[in-house]
Amino acid sequence: MSRTSYTFTSESVSEGHPDKVCDRISDAVLDTFLEEESEARIACETFATTNRVVIGGEVGLSDQDKLQDKMGRIDEVARACIKDIGYEQDKFHYATCEITNLLHKQSAHIAQGVDAARDKDEGAGDQGIMFGYATTETPALMPAPIQYAHAILRRLAEVRKDGTEPALGPDAKSQLSLAYEDGRPIGVSSIVLSTQHLDPDLTSADIRSIVEPYVRETLPDGWLSESTEWYVNPTGKFVIGGPDGDAGLTGRKIIVDTYGGAAPHGGGAFSGKDPTKVDRSAAYAARYLAKNVVAAGMATRCTIQLSYAIGVSKPLSIYADTYGTGEVSATDIERAVASSMDLSPRGIRERLQLNKPIYQRTAAYGHFGREPDADGGFSWEKTDLVETLKKSV
Repeated sequence: MSRTSYTFTSESVSEGHPDKVCDRISDAVLDTFLEEESEARIACETFATTNRVVIGGEVGLSDQDKLQDKMGRIDEVARACIKDIGYEQDKFHYATCEITNLLHKQSAHIAQGVDAARDKDEGAGDQGIMFGYATTETPALMPAPIQYAHAILRRLAEVRKDGTEPALGPDAKSQLSLAYEDGRPIGVSSIVLSTQHLDPDLTSADIRSIVEPYVRETLPDGWLSESTEWYVNPTGKFVIGGPDGDAGLTGRKIIVDTYGGAAPHGGGAFSGKDPTKVDRSAAYAARYLAKNVVAAGMATRCTIQLSYAIGVSKPLSIYADTYGTGEVSATDIERAVASSMDLSPRGIRERLQLNKPIYQRTAAYGHFGREPDADGGFSWEKTDLVETLKKSV
């Protein structure tokens, strides 16, 4: 039987974290090519360190002239990301850091396979397992620790960028430990928050006085109490931040990107990968399915696992786990999921409208638990499959 009283912890990192700078650039490169062609093929990795950004991987467009034009814009794309994040420090500045573009044209053999698949239902590009999860803990049907860890950092980024709190820097991390009773979150047992600050004379107490009001306004009423332990910049000064303080790399924050450890993860990262890669698209589909199962009242918690083999279009397996909260059996949910949505790579892209330049916005503060955008961004957060699922059981 599942435990109902416990403490669970999740962490988030800000858009200025070195790894998130790299995720942002990789997804911005992806969007740049998808703006040109919906069937663009991108696998982009970014590395960042002191005064340097290195971008590599492969790209493919059907029009080779347009491909070369986009390749020539990568420097501009990367600098725009760094500028928007807010880096203007001596050893990592959007205008002066060295950008090395090592992107190359997709290999002819891979391109041949991709081109041949354009007019038919191509198989998965690789083997792999992907998980989606949903829970009634929050209105977004996300685990509370990761949802609120994200929300705190997103709020601090807002007041940093609008000039309300100019002392804050772009690099930050949060960690929330939530106490649960009867399976529901009831309060914060501890909060850890480390944020870069631009004034070297500020103390940890000074930083807490800046951030605490925003933490309190972000968390539900009553979750903070006299017994909550606060650790704000616990190591002291945090002036040198971002890639100058610690090297960054695309794809190193997969738990931050998903469910904060509250659910399984298949292991594949998302950023920099076009939606033909099931590491990304099938993980989005699994979240979409799990969220709709919970929204349909079939369970209060649900994990969906999908598995794929290279060259095979249909998933090899569909697995559901409702942790004993199901109103219908897991077997019935698996059947309903299979009949309610085409889970081939192309079927997923078409259902969720993934062949759009919608990915740069996903690079920080989580790929899940966000509001769907009018232009198709975060389409996997919609609950428009509820009635179809209900009719399938």
